[in-house]
Amino acid sequence: MAVGQDRGTGQQTDLRTKGLSTNSVGLLASVVLGVSSIAPVYALTATLGPTVTEVGLQMPAIFLAGFLPMLLVAYAYRELNRVAPDCGTSFTWTTKAFNPYVGWLCGWGALLATVIVLSNLAGVAVSFFYLLLGEITGSESVATLGDDTVVNALTCVAFVAVATWVTYRGVEATKRVQYVLVGFQMAVLAVFAVLALAKAGSAPGGIPFELSWLDPTAITSFSAFTAGLSLSLFIYWGWDTCLTVNEETAGSARTPGRAALLTMLVIIVTYVGVAIAVQMYAGIGTEGTGLGNPDTGDNVFAALAGPVMGPGLAFLLFLAVVASSASSLQTTFLPTTRTMLAMGTYGALPQRLAEVHPRFRVPSTATLVAGAATAAFYVGMTIISENVLIDTIYALGLMICFYYGLTAYACVWYFRHELRRSARDLVFKGVLPLLGALMLTAVFVQTAVDTLDPAYGSGSSVFGIGSVFVVGIGLLLLGAVLMLVWRARHPEFFRGQTLRVDTPSLVLDE
Repeated sequence: MAVGQDRGTGQQTDLRTKGLSTNSVGLLASVVLGVSSIAPVYALTATLGPTVTEVGLQMPAIFLAGFLPMLLVAYAYRELNRVAPDCGTSFTWTTKAFNPYVGWLCGWGALLATVIVLSNLAGVAVSFFYLLLGEITGSESVATLGDDTVVNALTCVAFVAVATWVTYRGVEATKRVQYVLVGFQMAVLAVFAVLALAKAGSAPGGIPFELSWLDPTAITSFSAFTAGLSLSLFIYWGWDTCLTVNEETAGSARTPGRAALLTMLVIIVTYVGVAIAVQMYAGIGTEGTGLGNPDTGDNVFAALAGPVMGPGLAFLLFLAVVASSASSLQTTFLPTTRTMLAMGTYGALPQRLAEVHPRFRVPSTATLVAGAATAAFYVGMTIISENVLIDTIYALGLMICFYYGLTAYACVWYFRHELRRSARDLVFKGVLPLLGALMLTAVFVQTAVDTLDPAYGSGSSVFGIGSVFVVGIGLLLLGAVLMLVWRARHPEFFRGQTLRVDTPSLVLDE
C-alpha cells in the first residue's frame, strides 16, 4: 500500500492508502451521513424517558450540556483530520500522538461503541417494525410480537443481515438511500413537534414552558447530572462518521471537519426543540403518557404517536423510527468497518480486515465481521439483561467518554509544540479540546462508579455487579487482555514498525 504525504508540508508520512473509493462524498452528503448515524428520531424515543427519570424537568438543559463536550471534541477531530486524514481516526491519531498501546485501546473502545449502538439500533427498529405492522393491520397481537424474546432476536438478526448486505454494496449506494431516509425522518419529527406544541395546553399532564428547564444547575446531584449527561452524549454520538469517511470525501483534509460541526448544529436545534415540545405536551409524570412512566421509558414515541399525531398520522411516526433506526444501522457500519480496516492495515488486528472489495471499494471482511459481532452482541444482551435497550445505552455512554476523551487529549499532545504559535492554535488545538476531554473524563469516572450498583439502568446484574458496569468496563478490560495477546503474536505494530509516533507533530500550512 502506498505511503501518504502530509497535506501541509508534502513530507512523507507512514499513513497508507487503503483502496477505498475517493471523492465519493461531498459536504452535503457528509452531513447527511452524520445526521443519519446520530439517528435523531431513534435517539430521542430511546432516551427521552430515561433522561427525565434522571434529571426531571431539566431534560432540555442536559441536552444543551451534552452538546458542549461534543462540540469541543469535534474541534479536536477537525484539527487532527487536517494533518492526518486517515479512516482510522481515533485509533490512528492516538497512536501517533501517544503510543501504540493507547491507540489500540482507543480503537477497541470505538469498535465497542459502534457494535453496541448497532445492536441497539436493530432492537429499536424491530420494536417499531412490529408496532407499524400492528398499526397497519389493526392487530394488537401483531404489534406485540416484538415483545417476544425469540421473535425479537430472530428479527433483529435479519435486520442486521440486510444492513450488512446494503453496506457491502458501497458508499455510493449508502449515500443515495440516506438522502431519502434522513429527509423523511426529519420532516416527520418536525410535524410531531409542531403538533405537540399545538396540543400542549389541552393535553393531560401537560405543563407550560419555563426558562428554568434550560438551567443545568437546577439538577439535584452530581450523580444525576452525570447520568443524564451520559444519556445526552449518547444522542449526539455518531457525528464522527463524517470523519471516518475522510478518505472517501472530496477535500479530505477540511470537508469532514466542517461537516461534523454542521451536523452538530443541526442536531442541537432539533433536540432542544423536540425536548421542550414533548415536555410541554406530556409532562414528566409517572403514569399514562408522562415521560417519567417506566412502562414507556425506553420507547416514548410508541406511547405518544397516537395522542399527538392522531390515528391517521401515527403510523408516520412509527415509520420514521423504523427509517431512522434502519438508516443509522446502515451508516453506523461505516465507522466500525473503517476502524477495523485501518487497524488491519497497520497490523493492530488481523490483516484480513484490511481487505477491500475490488468492485464496491468497501472493507469487505470488516463489514461481515461487524455484522456478525452486532448480531451476537444483541442476542447475548437479550439473554443476560432484563432491559437490553436501556442497559446498552448507559454502557455506550462509557465507551463514548473513553474514546472521544482520549482523542481530545491526543489533539492537545499532538499539537503541543504549536500552541504558542498563534491564538487560534492555542484555542482550537489546546484549550477547547482539553476542556472537552476533562468533561468527558469526569463523566466517565462518575458513571463507572455509579454503574457498580445493580440498580443503575434496568436493575439487572451479573454476580451482584450492575450489568451496565459489566458491559461497559468489563468489555474495555477485555480489550486490554486481547491487546496483550495480539502483541505477543504480532509485535510489529507495538514496536512502531507499521505506524509511528510523531514527534514533533506535523505542521499544516494555514
